[in-house]
Amino acid sequence: MLYNPTNMDIDHKGRIWVAEGVNYRRKAGRRPAGDRIVVLQDTNGDGKADKSHTFVQEKGLECPLGVAVFDNKVIVPQPPNLIVYTDVNRDLKFDPKVDKREVLLSGFNAGQHDHSLHSLTAGPDGKWYFNNGNCGAIFKDRSGKTFNMNGVYRGGGGKFFVDNHKLNGKKSDDGFLWTSGFSVRMNPDGTEAEIVGHGYRNSYEQSVNSFGDMYQNDNDDIGSCRNSYILEYGSAGFFTRDGQRTWRAVQRIGLGIGQAHWRQKDPGTFDVGDVYGLGSPTGNVFYENGALGDKWVGSYLACEPGRNTIFGYQPKPKGATFSMDRFDFATTNLKKQFIGGDFSKKIASLSQATDKGVLFRPSDVSVGPDGALYVVDWYDGRVGGHSTIDNTCSGAIYRIAPKGFKTKVPQLDLNSVKGQIAALQSPAVNVRHLGFNKLKAQGDKVYAPVLEAMAHPNKYVSARAVWLLAQLGPKGRAKVVSLLGSDDAEVKVVAYRALRRTDENMLPHARKLASDKDAHVRRDVALSLRHYPADKTADVFLTLVQYCDPTDKNSIEAIGLGAENKETAIWKALKAALVKGDKWSPVFAKITWRLWTPAAVSDLKRRALDMSLSLQERGQAVESLAFIDSKEAGLAMVEVAKAKTTEYKTSVFWLLIRGTGMWSKYGLREQLKAEGIYDPDKLVINSVTVPQPPKVNKLSVGNALKLKGDATKGKTTIMRCTMCHKINGVGPSYGPLLKGWGSTQSREAIVTSIIEPSADIAHGFRGQEMILKDGKVIHGLVMQGDPYIVSSTGGVTQLVPKKRVKSSKRMKRSLMLTAEQLGLTEQDVADIASYMQQWK
Repeated sequence: MLYNPTNMDIDHKGRIWVAEGVNYRRKAGRRPAGDRIVVLQDTNGDGKADKSHTFVQEKGLECPLGVAVFDNKVIVPQPPNLIVYTDVNRDLKFDPKVDKREVLLSGFNAGQHDHSLHSLTAGPDGKWYFNNGNCGAIFKDRSGKTFNMNGVYRGGGGKFFVDNHKLNGKKSDDGFLWTSGFSVRMNPDGTEAEIVGHGYRNSYEQSVNSFGDMYQNDNDDIGSCRNSYILEYGSAGFFTRDGQRTWRAVQRIGLGIGQAHWRQKDPGTFDVGDVYGLGSPTGNVFYENGALGDKWVGSYLACEPGRNTIFGYQPKPKGATFSMDRFDFATTNLKKQFIGGDFSKKIASLSQATDKGVLFRPSDVSVGPDGALYVVDWYDGRVGGHSTIDNTCSGAIYRIAPKGFKTKVPQLDLNSVKGQIAALQSPAVNVRHLGFNKLKAQGDKVYAPVLEAMAHPNKYVSARAVWLLAQLGPKGRAKVVSLLGSDDAEVKVVAYRALRRTDENMLPHARKLASDKDAHVRRDVALSLRHYPADKTADVFLTLVQYCDPTDKNSIEAIGLGAENKETAIWKALKAALVKGDKWSPVFAKITWRLWTPAAVSDLKRRALDMSLSLQERGQAVESLAFIDSKEAGLAMVEVAKAKTTEYKTSVFWLLIRGTGMWSKYGLREQLKAEGIYDPDKLVINSVTVPQPPKVNKLSVGNALKLKGDATKGKTTIMRCTMCHKINGVGPSYGPLLKGWGSTQSREAIVTSIIEPSADIAHGFRGQEMILKDGKVIHGLVMQGDPYIVSSTGGVTQLVPKKRVKSSKRMKRSLMLTAEQLGLTEQDVADIASYMQQWK
């Protein structure tokens, strides 16, 4: 009935539409006629699909990663295009002689690549939302605006259609600079597109709830998969601000991978939410109403096929973001012995997966119009890595509902107001869109029934009516304006957002709400100032800053995003109002850090060198200079380095990082050499190598597995690993983060990784052997640039000028010492494994 399902949608009649990926990556061409969009139906009402047929199959369809259905329109992302099929005669079969096929938008990288164009969903505002991975794009919307999605990623094979990696920080026609890995919001006809989030690695799908909050999961490089609330217009941080470098090129020494991967210590990134580590995230959904009951209302559910699990979250307001406390909503792998992923034990065939629980690979989760949850399962022994090992291409769809549940799909009359209201209140996200559009088209004629719908006891269903009222003419808009005075912060946020989707002048409302006690309200006020000039908004920013918590990342970032392209004018206005003499408040210092304006350079240089300030204040000034794109900022950093204060190492680090990045165009290298700060010819470089493991391993994985481990002893013994791993606050962040890893692995996998570390090297931690022209050899992790920054065993970090390198190649063995080399016994290994399995 279906094969290798990548994504699904459920239409208003309960039919399940599935995108298939038989021709996935290394299996391209396995189905010569191309991949399909298939429709499953329950024709006899027994709750199970009994009919399946092809809606469309084309040679050009190569593992499409999404499908969305709105009545008779079927949207399929297939790079470089976003395709809309219109089933004109409504027979559920695409016939080019009768039906319509249109390329709505084009210019998206890349074909046969997971980091490409993904799923499309509808929002409560009547807009369509979709995303693209960090392969990037150069695309034009139907309003004629071109969007340049900067990014230098070109890996992973696939077909690249546009040269976005050559954009070199080029702005888009909307006047803003965007990076690859992004989300788009637009009208269903492809007009008025906006980038509403960027800087991702490979987000698979987004869920926009009825308050307008957008959530998504994102893939990682090395153990930093995440689930996040997306701050509107914000960057997750995978690329630098101009898109010309990845996070690796600017990784701060000693910073943990989860923080470094999403540049959480840098200005210009939003709070990344729950970084849960290794995995392969796919589809997600936000459950608002339906058959599951009140307990699950407000749940964000995210598929994690690498862990055979669907994660659950029930986000709650936390500052200007949401708490993201993860739990397993559904899993087949109760023992958490993961296999077949990039991060876990590899297998070559299904026969090696004796526990069927490890073959559950949920690629998507949806809420049906009957209110039940539906999960589509790719079912394979392999996930990620461009590979699949199930040659039968099996797939399955599961329903999750209360015991005794009988599926019943409402018969919606979309030509009546009653039926349209029922559609608006549907549990299924894309079904709501049908009711929204039908009602919106009637304007103020439907004011009364929509107002009545706002009284629904479910706050999410009620919110849907607020969005609609704002678009029903003056009477509806006036009602939404009145809601800005509500005592309920969630109501105010929805009303404010709904008004922003109209041509309402938001400045009077912004002034009233800028001092609101709720951080979410103030966050949205800040974001709404983005499209207004500095002279009209400076007073609002002043109020926002005075109420801002400087430790709340999203509150600071929202102000920065609101001030984008007018940072200097806003900073000067804030300084004039808030700074008396030389004394800066913590919040003004943090706002200066985020606004990265050249106007602040002289003040920041003075603060960096002012020994009367605290170490934290001086450090923040140095860091603030590092993110200002001007020659003056670079020269100021040179002066800080020359002073040889406690900030010397930090300032030199930034000079080297920025010298090959943002400041490379200012030619600071000769000055660094003249000042004796960095001279590539005089730099002393030491050999640091990892000794070859013994040819005959005296320790046996099998023997260690037979021993009973003592977790208490293991907690002490594992501290020997602090040469390379940070453990309980001790040691460098050189090797992979171990905390939590063991609880996701089988005992065999842990023991093997300690005794035979080269058997399966952690993704992203394969070292390089660098041979210098003078014969010295360095083994380590290499940060690209000139100089290279090389981290080696023990966390030793060295600068290596490119001109002194003879050759560099990837190592075939692990940088990690074997258990025997560390002086561990088989009993020690068993003890460590026991400790790691309970160490969360």
